[in-house]
Amino acid sequence: MSRAPKPLPLSTTQARQIWLRAQRLDTRAPFGEGAQAVAEAIAHLGYVQIDTINVIERCHHHILFSRIPSYRRADLREAQSVDRSVFEYWTHALSYVPSNDFRFFLPAMREHKREGHRWYASVTPSDTRKVMRLLRAGPLTIRDIEDDVLTEKEHLWQSRKPSKRALQLAFYTGVATVSARQGMLKTYDLMTRHFGWDKVPKPASAKEITAYLLDRALRAQGVVSLDSICHLDAPSKKPVASLIAARVRRGELVPVAVEGAGKQEHWATPAALEPAEVSPDLVHILSPFDPLIIQRKRTNLIFGYNHLFEAYVPKAKRKLGYFALPVLVGDEIVAALDLKTDRQAKKLLMQKWTWLGQGKKLAGRKELKQKIEDELERFERFQLAE
Repeated sequence: MSRAPKPLPLSTTQARQIWLRAQRLDTRAPFGEGAQAVAEAIAHLGYVQIDTINVIERCHHHILFSRIPSYRRADLREAQSVDRSVFEYWTHALSYVPSNDFRFFLPAMREHKREGHRWYASVTPSDTRKVMRLLRAGPLTIRDIEDDVLTEKEHLWQSRKPSKRALQLAFYTGVATVSARQGMLKTYDLMTRHFGWDKVPKPASAKEITAYLLDRALRAQGVVSLDSICHLDAPSKKPVASLIAARVRRGELVPVAVEGAGKQEHWATPAALEPAEVSPDLVHILSPFDPLIIQRKRTNLIFGYNHLFEAYVPKAKRKLGYFALPVLVGDEIVAALDLKTDRQAKKLLMQKWTWLGQGKKLAGRKELKQKIEDELERFERFQLAE
């Protein structure tokens, strides 16, 4: 009986550089430009989270801008509504997902259709019949439905409009999809009509979904743990762990011991462990919902940075600010900037600047600040465009 291979030691510096290469934050324009770049970026990352907060540009646009310097909001609209190369569905949160991955989400859609959805248990058959009748007539937004009698919410994110809840249930069951967005106003259409399908693709098997989760994480994270692969998805951990063990036995994955991780196990492909370097001149002002930041414990382990999301924290208790954005320079997070876009005055406002990590050192601070300010000018142009 062969012994399990001894984990390969990996410093946090090495882990950072591997992760940044996997996230495509190690180079200026890895995906090109236009709607095709959007499709390729989302295909590589696996998903891009959607969120409503717009004190600066919403996170889905921000995440794409961090990897596509020439990004325009119209590029995402084209990918979603014209090319149909991406669609919206739930990952660990509402996200843009590659349309080529649709079949991996079909089992969840069918489960919601069969068993309902806990957020929309109050949807009645008459509500469903009403929105289906309207959907069959053509795409619609919730503003197109004016005869709703408002009801009480059952949870924080629920609408008071019964028709909106029925539309959202149709979305989760895969009957409807979001065919377009104008800001956060969604246009819904029948899934089959939006994609031009006579019938939906064949759903992925449980085994295929497990491989999909692992491969998606390996591609976008470089070095993975069970927690990072199955973020907010505990039921998937057991089958993913079994698949990891099988790939380790075949030499397809290498166990690694990340500095400071203690007993938490990590793995990588042999190719991912090839030396990686990040230019010290690259500067990225990141969204707090960026894949590099959203898994707080992982970011803290690898970057030594524990991001504080303080939008819902009382002002007097905030340390970094209402909507602080981590600043990545090279392979270090050196600052957090609390920014706000004043769209009426057409300027980006600096609410607070907090130095972190290497940024706290006085040596080289002037040069570092200039690099960040140069990127802030580009970031401001993006905020105020269109």
